[in-house]
Amino acid sequence: MPRQLGELEDAVMTRVWQWNRPVTVREVLEDLQQERSIAYTTVMTVLDNLHQKGWVRREVEGRAYRYTAVSTRAAYSAALMNEAWAQSDNPAAALVAFFGMMSPEQREALNDAVRIARQDTPEAAPAPPAETAEGGEETGGPGR
Repeated sequence: MPRQLGELEDAVMTRVWQWNRPVTVREVLEDLQQERSIAYTTVMTVLDNLHQKGWVRREVEGRAYRYTAVSTRAAYSAALMNEAWAQSDNPAAALVAFFGMMSPEQREALNDAVRIARQDTPEAAPAPPAETAEGGEETGGPGR
């Protein structure tokens, strides 16, 4: 199960996910510096940590690495939601509370997601009719 990213890890991964291409430390640094004062070595360390944790893969290009996300932000978010739900002692109540916090737009997105998930899942096949004895009662299987 994934651990929630720290604030700086999330800021770095947000760029990697948004750009959706291999990125260098320098590119991430320059973008982050528009919001905060941050050192090259800090961004390099964060990307190295993200690599060690399996969030990004890296390839050498010249004297630098290029980093690419291993999964999408949507997959990360889904894993966090699944982990939080699994830790609940009452998953149904947790879902009801979660739905209560949703905006109408979020509920519509959830309805869309459920429709898509249902289309991707084959419908359960109907159970075959039970065989009946002459008296109309179900007959037992072996051992009955």
